[in-house]
Formats: sequence, structure tokens, C-alpha cells
Amino acid sequence: MAAAWRPWPARMVTAPRSALRCRCSFLPRHLAPMPTDPTAIPPARVLIIDDEPQIRRFLDISLRAQGYRVLQAGTAEEGLATLAGQGAELVVLDIGLPDRDGHEVLREIRQWSSVPVIMLTVRAGETEKVAALDAGANDYVTKPFGVQELMARIRALLRQAGAGNTVEESVFDDGRLHIHLGLREVTLDGEAVPLSRKEYALLALLFKHAGRVVTQPQLLREVWGPTHEEDTHYLRILVGKLRQKLHDDAAAPHYIVTEPGVGLRFIGVTR
Repeated sequence: MAAAWRPWPARMVTAPRSALRCRCSFLPRHLAPMPTDPTAIPPARVLIIDDEPQIRRFLDISLRAQGYRVLQAGTAEEGLATLAGQGAELVVLDIGLPDRDGHEVLREIRQWSSVPVIMLTVRAGETEKVAALDAGANDYVTKPFGVQELMARIRALLRQAGAGNTVEESVFDDGRLHIHLGLREVTLDGEAVPLSRKEYALLALLFKHAGRVVTQPQLLREVWGPTHEEDTHYLRILVGKLRQKLHDDAAAPHYIVTEPGVGLRFIGVTR
């Protein structure tokens, strides 16, 4: 009697443990890891800010397979802290975060960084796309999306941005006041200055335009949003608090000057 046919032992066809852990099949050829060159520029860091673990996991696998380094954050605050502390060459930002609106997060990033940002959202309307681009997004992708399209958009933005860190390393230090935008650090006489989110955003915006007047509508739009361009009393209160924390006298300012009826100017000069 002929011997019964038996399949190959399971150990001959078992997938690697890493594939089992992520519950996915072997990556197709177009997502195979890129060859490494010890003399090459370090791979770009991509920061994913999305509250959906499945999306983060999917993007993490896809991006790492293409040779990118991946950072993850599930909330806006975690994402901002990661970007400021570790830096990134590109950010993938979800609009619908649990703790803050994605447009607000993007406006805050734009106070101190020009890092390319791709917005993710389930909203496909033209109005939403325009709002994201006006807030400072470089590109916009609607969920669900194809991984190859997203990878192509990431490559295109990284080519446009060029090599090097995109988190601004602007530093001011006059021996008394120290500002480091990349680290989100402000100290006065060696002591940390406890600034609120909006106080920091206002100071960073003025510092980025040091020596130039930033108009009231621009300040209100950038710090509070486009619906607050007429709320000048917000600005008066905030700049008063900021000056108080910086020990900056409005009558004889060292750092922030008011241009009556126009706006504000940062005049500090680094020694």
C-alpha cells in the first residue's frame, strides 16, 4: 500500500516571529527594506501623530520597511513634545485628535518649525482641505488611503525639504533671557519661565520675526485662530502677562515693543 502523502513539517513554512507579532503576511516586494549604506545620510525621521493604534501600527510597519525611522504619538501634547525634543524630518498629523484639534496643533508647530506636515482625516470636503492647507499643511490625505500614494507623497515632500533637521534651531541669548525654539525652552537669569501655551506661541512668533513688526491681525490669527482677528483685547491681556513674566517694562522695553495701532516687535539683540 502506497504511503499516504504528508505535508512538509510546519517548521519549514512558519513565518518569522516578527511577522506573527504584527499579524501580517510577509511584506510585498515594493515594501521590502531598502539596502543600507554605512556612508549614507541617516534615514529621515517620520513622526506619526494619530490617536488610532491601528493606523500608527500600519504606518510604522510600512515606513520602517522603506528605511525610515519612525516616532509615534497618540495625542497632540505627546506629539508636540516629541517633535520639540527629538525632531523629525516629516510629520503625519491626524486632524481629529482627542485632546486638541489638528488645525490648532499645526498652527502651534508653525510658530517654531517649518517641518513638512501631511494631514490625515476622514473628512473629504473641499472646505476641510482648504482649512488644512491654510493652517500650514504641506499636503492632505483622506482616510482610507493607499500606502503607495502616501509613501509617494512623503518622498516628494522630503525631496522638497532637502536634507537636515527641519525643527528650527533658532536661539536667543543676551546673558539674561534665553530662548531656544527647538527645545521650547525659555529661561530668565537661569530660571525657567513658566509660560502658558499661548504665551509661548506669542513669544515664539515675535522672535521668529525679530526686528520686524508683526501686525495685530496676524498675531491674533496665528495664536488664537482665523476667527479672532478682531479680538484685540485678547492680545493686550496676553502681551501684558508675557511682559510681566519676562520682567520687561512696557514703558522702557528690552524685548517687546508696541507699535501703536499696528502690532508688536521683538527687539532683543544677542550679545
